[in-house]
Amino acid sequence: MQLHLLDATFELFRAYYGQPPSRAPDGREVGAVRGLIRSTLVLLRDPAVTHVAAATDHVIESFRNQLFAGYKTGEGIPPDLWAQFPLAEQALEALGVALWRMVEFEADDALATAAARYAAESARVVILSPDKDLAQCVRGTHVVMHDRIRGATYDEEAVRTRFGIGPQSIPDWLALVGDTADGIPGIPGWGRKSAATVLAAYGLLENIPDDPNAWRIAVRGRDRLAASLATRRSDAQLYKRLATLRLDVPLPERLDDLRWAGARRQLYGNLCEELGFLDLADRPHRWA
Repeated sequence: MQLHLLDATFELFRAYYGQPPSRAPDGREVGAVRGLIRSTLVLLRDPAVTHVAAATDHVIESFRNQLFAGYKTGEGIPPDLWAQFPLAEQALEALGVALWRMVEFEADDALATAAARYAAESARVVILSPDKDLAQCVRGTHVVMHDRIRGATYDEEAVRTRFGIGPQSIPDWLALVGDTADGIPGIPGWGRKSAATVLAAYGLLENIPDDPNAWRIAVRGRDRLAASLATRRSDAQLYKRLATLRLDVPLPERLDDLRWAGARRQLYGNLCEELGFLDLADRPHRWA
């Protein structure tokens, strides 16, 4: 049995920017929700998808905004996309998918918690997202990421090939290089290659010596990199904390509660009528 974990916030953004606009009978823009429903129906038709859950950012801000003022907010999200978030959550529930709406935490935290919690009971856990933050959750070939856009699956070896480091070093790597999507500025002078080279040797930020003469690797600009990190250790530790996904999100479900039993006929039918998705009304292949 495999557990599939859907990054529904990413899927909604992907649908918004990748699908044509669509208007509900009352004039609301609902194209992203239409795209989310269509892609989720494709997922649910896969015989391997027996247990599935999705997580959304019910609000964009989280506990991380209290830790760092520069962390990402909802600023810049198009209003007609933001207005579709609650509709997307309704759609997933109507499709019978277990849903975690995140307020204090982020959707990625819920996915990370679920991957860690249910791994022992699952033959494999598949995190459906290309988000590099989630690469820290990968464990061997048992917990993997799958990029639905590229059709690529990332196990631990593939993560090492892509980033030059193992999954456990991803938060440290993000702390050094930064993450513009999340508002993490990174440490000046550190790039993807230099961070990967140093972390491949030391594993964690805490293990990197302040004295460049103590480094056991040759890396271009060693003195400059060491000095930059040494003077910004506290910043780097904060950025690492921001990039580290939480594994303590309160998820009440047992694994068996995540078994997909089919779409909820009345809820789904009502939603399709409300949003003008009559062509999608009979698409689910199983009804609860």
